[in-house]
Amino acid sequence: MHTYEDRMRAVELYIQLGKRVRATIRELGYPTKNTLVGWYREYERRQDLPIGSAPRPPKFSEAQKQVALEHYASHGRCISWTMRALGYPGRATLTAWVREAFPETRTVSTGTRGPGHHPAAAKQAAVVGLYCREESAEALAKKVGVSRPTLYAWKNQFLGAEAPATMRRKKSAALDPEIEELERQRAALQRDIRELQIEHDLLKTASELIKKDLGGDLQSLTNREKTMLIVALKNQYRPSALLMRLRLARSSYFYQRARINLEDKYLPVRRAMVDIFERNHRCYGYRRLAASLTRYSILISEKVVRRLMKQEALAVLKPKRRRYSSYLGEISPAPENIINRDFQASAPNEKWLTDITEFQIRAGKVYLSPIIDCFDGMVISWAIGTKPDAGLANTMLDAAVETIADSKVRPIIHSDRGGHYRWLGWLERINAAKLVRSMSRKASSQDNAACEGFFGRLKTEFFYPRDWRAYTVTQFIDEVDAYIRWYNETRIKMSLGGRSPIEYRRNLGLMP
Repeated sequence: MHTYEDRMRAVELYIQLGKRVRATIRELGYPTKNTLVGWYREYERRQDLPIGSAPRPPKFSEAQKQVALEHYASHGRCISWTMRALGYPGRATLTAWVREAFPETRTVSTGTRGPGHHPAAAKQAAVVGLYCREESAEALAKKVGVSRPTLYAWKNQFLGAEAPATMRRKKSAALDPEIEELERQRAALQRDIRELQIEHDLLKTASELIKKDLGGDLQSLTNREKTMLIVALKNQYRPSALLMRLRLARSSYFYQRARINLEDKYLPVRRAMVDIFERNHRCYGYRRLAASLTRYSILISEKVVRRLMKQEALAVLKPKRRRYSSYLGEISPAPENIINRDFQASAPNEKWLTDITEFQIRAGKVYLSPIIDCFDGMVISWAIGTKPDAGLANTMLDAAVETIADSKVRPIIHSDRGGHYRWLGWLERINAAKLVRSMSRKASSQDNAACEGFFGRLKTEFFYPRDWRAYTVTQFIDEVDAYIRWYNETRIKMSLGGRSPIEYRRNLGLMP
């Protein structure tokens, strides 16, 4: 309690220091923040402070006190029972009331029943029942009306703490050592089978649910993916066994499970990404997927696209290295390398590139001969056949010349040193169309890198990811033709601002 002078001194200093609570308390060393503010408000209201504090009214009335004491006296003198029945007061308050009203009572009972309420014969019968084990100790304690620890306390009272808690009969004779060894082996085999079954089911579920080729390594999964496996298998195995097998912490499991149960705000984006990826030969990486999503007014960063692609297992397959060579030797003089690795063009039909590539399927070999425009990578013309002969290259060249028949532009046509581009028929067509020849240097594929790059994209996006064993040669040729048309009309290129070559030319007004 603080005196009147202490309280007035604190209020005056509080006003003097500009009503700064901390400074006042630091100066005086008392009181608390709320107490000081309360004193100030009382002073502001009355322009003074009360000299003494008013006595606090009792929490319970005299009538409530008498009801509690009557209930205590008439219901077995039990504190706990009275508190549960009336809902008031606290244990300390009721104990004080009882000791005041019943001074002759030295010990106040706080429990419903104690061990002293049971006769010795009942205790002995309970201990005998505990040793007979006709029922469990919990059931026996409930039947007698005591707790299980009380039952064992009676056992210690009659027999001592060193006595065993059961009288189960020991086996009359030990098992044969060979039988015991077989039992141990059987138990070990059962454990091994259970572990192998868990691992088999985890790998199978990972293959079906996550769609990953793990190679038997479950530790390469992310915590989210491991949580998905546990959720899928928790009805078959204990979660603790799955957590141990996957080496996943329980806290990580519960955190990831809560995140999975939340509403996925990227669900529409995932569906759009999968649709775009499947419709475009499963060859779009995260940059082109992000650009494609922009067309649908879905604006997300490339980092988010990469993360969602990883979660949806949208992976572009890596290319396989295998090249076709048409070099037959120096059968005619080679022209100068005019292109000289400069594959930039300021207008269409300024620089053309050509080459031949090979596809090998079960039904046979197929060859593609295209002409690529350096302006935007568009395939000007192409020929597909089963033989890499001069007719394949000549057909492609005739189709390309027709596209510039009404134009005065005469492009440079660049090729490697293959024999198709050095025969008389090819040279006659080049001279008739007034085209300018250019050839790569010997054994230097980099001199025709832009055309080689088209072949690489073609095989990575179209050829390698698919199984062609059931296709005939004619069916395969139709598929290649359809891909090239899709390449020109639909497939976007980041270097063209996220447009296809035909869209790019139409945007510039170069095509109707």
